[in-house]
Amino acid sequence: MRQTVTDGDIIYVSVISLVEIIYLVEKGRLLPTAQTGLKDAIDRPESSVKAMPVYAAIASALESIPREQVPDMPDRIIAATALHLGVPLVTWDGRIRSRGITTIW
Repeated sequence: MRQTVTDGDIIYVSVISLVEIIYLVEKGRLLPTAQTGLKDAIDRPESSVKAMPVYAAIASALESIPREQVPDMPDRIIAATALHLGVPLVTWDGRIRSRGITTIW
């Protein structure tokens, strides 16, 4: 990811990821700094980190990610966002990687 920033490329963060981070902070599974750090990065005008809303085209891309293989809807939306944008996805989730989605990590 550092190279992406150095190259001036954009790092897209699905809005669903933001929602999940808030949920995990509320459950005590992530520190609040995870939420504030990401929000601050997105809010800085010069930042290469941008929030990606869920558009109809992303919803259509869900058909490429079978529920049987990736059962968690937020994970499917995040993967569909990467497919729609044609960018690699930063994830360690083996179910998503097994779908043939280009991943980093």
